[in-house]
Amino acid sequence: MTDYKNLKLIATSSPHIRGSERTQTIMLDVIIAMLPALAFACFNFGIRALTVVIVSVAGCMFFEWLYRKLLNKPQSVMDLSSAVTGMLLAFVCPVQIPYWMILIGDFFAIVIVKQLFGGIGKNFINPALAGRAILLASYAGTMTSWVDPAAGKAAILGSNVDVITAATPLSYMSGPDAASIAASFEQLKGTYDVTQMFLGQIGGSLGEVSALMLIIGGVYLIWRKVINWQTPVCYIATVAVLTFLFPRGGTGLEWMLYSIFGGGLMLGAFFMATDYATSPVTKKGQIIFGIGCGLFTVLIRYFGSYNEGVCYSIMVMNLFVALIDKYTKPTRFGVVTSDKKEASAK
Repeated sequence: MTDYKNLKLIATSSPHIRGSERTQTIMLDVIIAMLPALAFACFNFGIRALTVVIVSVAGCMFFEWLYRKLLNKPQSVMDLSSAVTGMLLAFVCPVQIPYWMILIGDFFAIVIVKQLFGGIGKNFINPALAGRAILLASYAGTMTSWVDPAAGKAAILGSNVDVITAATPLSYMSGPDAASIAASFEQLKGTYDVTQMFLGQIGGSLGEVSALMLIIGGVYLIWRKVINWQTPVCYIATVAVLTFLFPRGGTGLEWMLYSIFGGGLMLGAFFMATDYATSPVTKKGQIIFGIGCGLFTVLIRYFGSYNEGVCYSIMVMNLFVALIDKYTKPTRFGVVTSDKKEASAK
């Protein structure tokens, strides 16, 4: 006979979705989905890309373990959510970032953004993006210096040529006026073609440069039903439509292709904007969320002083998730709205 008086009922944070998956298996799928991009980063930038990721993952897992140990909370390190945060934070950092600096980002992401708000599922913004934002605000010089990808293979052999810096495509797509942007964009086309942009043979953060590898990982997550297609597709489509209709250089098609393959759009769309805790749970809400992220990304890239808008656009939309969920939740079966009640009463 069940002892109902001593039965412990555990209420977890939203969203409440019934299924056979566990947090650990979901996070493992996310890690698997990021492996193609990690492999390409090692090929493109050298073995240091792998060591940065390892240090970041170890830092995030250690800070989560230490926090919960000091506060006598149940350990959650083995759910692998901190490992995913560590990988994502490393992915949005330049490969030459000092190890101590990425550990500062790890601490902020795990302790300040995640654990102080209650742990997994209770943070209101994406921890990895918040970690990147604090690093960018504190160490702008390092966070905006990029390794020349042409030196990547030599770096694998231990050469010091990986300190050579190069401009990212998005830096060519910004400027003080329309004429300078158009001229800079022509220079960009002479430096990198669309194929190089798609494959990732360009400067940028270590895990966000290869659109191909990130799309492969994103398709894997959709196939595994870890994420839905609504948010990433609407996000990328919004950026594509706006940049096609309002190009600032070249033809609309050229500007659009360089815009969607450059920067962190693919990484943000498939791996950041789809975070369970900080994105809407309804299909309609995910569409709105994706469109909003795309709109803010283009606005920041066009009118902001910083030429990349993915990080801040997703964090801004994270703040609207509760409101989006409130107004997109489906009507429960059998519930009569107040307007219909008043009409029936008359």
